[in-house]
Amino acid sequence: MKNIWKRTGAILLGASLMLTTVVPAIQAEEQAPLMPSISEWAVGTLNEGEKYGIYPVEWYYDGFLEEIPVEKANELLTLTEKKIAALGLAENKTYKPVKVKNDNTRGDIVKRLYNIAARYDLPVGKDPVKYMQERHILQGSSKGLQLEKKATTQQAVLLAVRFIKDTYALAQQGAKGLAWVVEDEDTTVYLLGSIHVGTPDLYPFDEKLTTAFDESDALVVEANVLDMEGLEYYTEKAMYADGITVKDAVAQETYAKLEQVANLYDLPMEQLELQKPWMLSNTLSLLGMEGSFEIAPEVMAMHGIDNYFLVSALLQEKPVIELEGTKAQVDMFEALSKEAQEQGLVDVLDSILQPSGENEHDMMQEWFASWKQGDAEAFTKSYLAQAADPSEFNQMLFGVRDEKMAKKIVNMLEEKEGTYFVVVGAGHFTVDKNIRYHLEQNGYDVEPFYQ
Repeated sequence: MKNIWKRTGAILLGASLMLTTVVPAIQAEEQAPLMPSISEWAVGTLNEGEKYGIYPVEWYYDGFLEEIPVEKANELLTLTEKKIAALGLAENKTYKPVKVKNDNTRGDIVKRLYNIAARYDLPVGKDPVKYMQERHILQGSSKGLQLEKKATTQQAVLLAVRFIKDTYALAQQGAKGLAWVVEDEDTTVYLLGSIHVGTPDLYPFDEKLTTAFDESDALVVEANVLDMEGLEYYTEKAMYADGITVKDAVAQETYAKLEQVANLYDLPMEQLELQKPWMLSNTLSLLGMEGSFEIAPEVMAMHGIDNYFLVSALLQEKPVIELEGTKAQVDMFEALSKEAQEQGLVDVLDSILQPSGENEHDMMQEWFASWKQGDAEAFTKSYLAQAADPSEFNQMLFGVRDEKMAKKIVNMLEEKEGTYFVVVGAGHFTVDKNIRYHLEQNGYDVEPFYQ
């Protein structure tokens, strides 16, 4: 369990630092980026929909604003139906589907979506168009609803995304997260424990949680990984220069293991050699999860909780406040002893080359399930079972960091007015003497968000 925790710890922190914003150069040669064909006004809804797993983002580059092909419409509706079925709702015993033509008109897409909801015990009424309009799923333009017009891929996707989000809200379901609230006379601080990687099963979130975020004056995070200055600092510090390579920094045996892993994943050693041990640990940990959740590691990073709220804040033009910053987090890795950095790399390499039977997939599934249910007790029990190792790496992750972040939150409560939405790694709310502990030591009541 010691090795699995170290590898998973590297996965989570590595994702929070870099892989939510860039795909490492070792994964593919750089190619000229294509411009997505999407409407600017639709970006917010599409950002939400990307997390649901009902369509691939590659669609943006393949006639997204053109008439949706039959196979795409069928794929979209099938995955949407699966997403609604996951709610486990009671069936409507008197269900009779409205007739559809499968002609991919806007009206037909509306009816097909309505039929998905109507088969369950939900108050959907008898009129698909009226229902979709009342729930703000079907939104027309100055040209009207244009129900007889062929739907574009974008229009069909937007309808499906709004439909899923609304149906989860109607069923009073959605991932709750590990959430608390702290208040004084003029300040409210929401606390959300994050997982830095995720899967479509985590989405959508509970409506109460997203409403708290939407109504907050600012988002507060460990580090704003969308900040280009921080990313440039990461790149500068994580890579060797002046002819030095990782071969000069680690034992010959460690380097040989790195070569074996490079061969296993068909990765170019000339690029790996330029990365410092702590960066290699992060990168290879994520690559080592290839296939574990049936989605690519960089996609898991993009489904991380922090990334969701950071992008949402950007789209809402909501201020982002850092409790630490990317520079400070990079400096933590840089401050690790040479021995600790190499040992972290060895642990990751060994877990790839010599699997022990321990399965980070199962462990992270436990965390995802607890997070969705808002079960902080179950999450803490699972998390602490892995995080008890008193290593230099764990000492870096917790302890002083929690005390410092709590102090900044206390300053918000004492010196600012308004509402703040804080998203930091869930471990910082669950380990011994965590952020909640320090807030309580300062005289604040930390209450569960869901009462």
